[in-house]
Amino acid sequence: MKLQVLTIHENQKVQKLIIRGIRDLINYKNLEPGDKLPSERMLSEKFNVSRSNVREAIQKLEFYGLLKSKPQSGTFVANIGVTAMNGMIEDILRLDEPDFKSLVETRILLELKTARLAALRRTEEDLKSMEEALQAYNKKVMNGEDAVQEDLLFHLAIAKASGNSTMNTFMLIIIPGIITNFQKHHVCDAGLAQRGIRDHQAIFDAIQDKNPQLAKQKMKEHFKELYNYCYNLE
Repeated sequence: MKLQVLTIHENQKVQKLIIRGIRDLINYKNLEPGDKLPSERMLSEKFNVSRSNVREAIQKLEFYGLLKSKPQSGTFVANIGVTAMNGMIEDILRLDEPDFKSLVETRILLELKTARLAALRRTEEDLKSMEEALQAYNKKVMNGEDAVQEDLLFHLAIAKASGNSTMNTFMLIIIPGIITNFQKHHVCDAGLAQRGIRDHQAIFDAIQDKNPQLAKQKMKEHFKELYNYCYNLE
């Protein structure tokens, strides 16, 4: 499994284009709460972007409560007035791109929660996904290869295991910026990659043992060096 990676600037530009397009579509067609949007395929063709780009934009609008996706049914306008929706979309479009420190702070706060919830709610399938990502990360690190994506796939597997769809969606939203900045600042060259093998295993073991407090503690220890490194960047 691979993550599609755009630079922060590219990702922001494409997302804003799609979000504006969805807003204009809602206004032009006078869509009301509960009305269905065109499919991801149709939107990708209309905006000339990939379906994954459309999916990310929809997830972002869903995160802010403007759209609602229903499995096997599609994406619908949420129960919010057109005036309020347009105002909120304008606010979303004006949001500044988060800096690396902001991304790291947000990620740490989020993952302390997901680790705890994952230990309480994880399934055998969740454990399998985590273990596969763990092994892929270990293999790349031991071979001296860049393992940023495998690292984040492990953490995404934990977010999914938390059983909280909003936290999972939030992780998916901030992941592209994290990957780009990790590569830009050579985070994995800072001695964190080798330590990550031990840290990941400890987190996995705590989640497997259904020990929420230990899972949270091990995640906190895992991020301590990253947090310190981040604040030494200038």
